[in-house]
This record gives sequence, C-alpha cells and structure tokens, in this order.
Amino acid sequence: MSESYERERQNNSRIDELASKVSALRGVTVDIYDNARNQEVLDSSNELFSNLSTSLKGSAGRLGRMAQQGNKVAILKLAGILVAVILLLYWIWSLFFKKA
Repeated sequence: MSESYERERQNNSRIDELASKVSALRGVTVDIYDNARNQEVLDSSNELFSNLSTSLKGSAGRLGRMAQQGNKVAILKLAGILVAVILLLYWIWSLFFKKA
C-alpha cells in the first residue's frame, strides 16, 4: 500500500512540474504574440512616416519652385494659410490642454 501512495505522490509531483512548465510556455507564447503585434504596429508606423516624409519633400519642392517663379500673390496666400493653420492649432491645443 505504501508503495502505491509513493507512486501517486511522485505522479502528483510530476504533474505539478508539467503544469508549471506548461504555464511558463503559455507565458512565453503570449509574450511572443505581443511582441509580434508590437512589431507590426512599428512597421506600419514606419511606413506611414516614410510616406509622410516623401509627401513633405514633394510639397517643399513645389513650394520652392513657386517661390523661384516669383508669384507673390500665391506666396502671400500660402503665408496667410500657414498663419491661419498655426493659430487654429494653437487655439485647439489651448482648448484641450488648458492649465487649471
């Protein structure tokens, strides 16, 4: 009888060891999944900023060509639009991030 109890105790010990290893493996799997999702977000953000950079370079080139041509009315309109956008952003910023 005591031999069967000893085997049962050993089996329970092994089951507990396996359960802890399965739990650790599950944790590693979840960490790998989270890391893969974070990497996907980083890749999409990198692509977005790359596209934004290309777009800004193109816009800067067009603005430079416009300035070289000397179209003063267009330059003044652009300056007015930029000032209006900056003021609008400042106003929105002050609405949401007011100091109490």
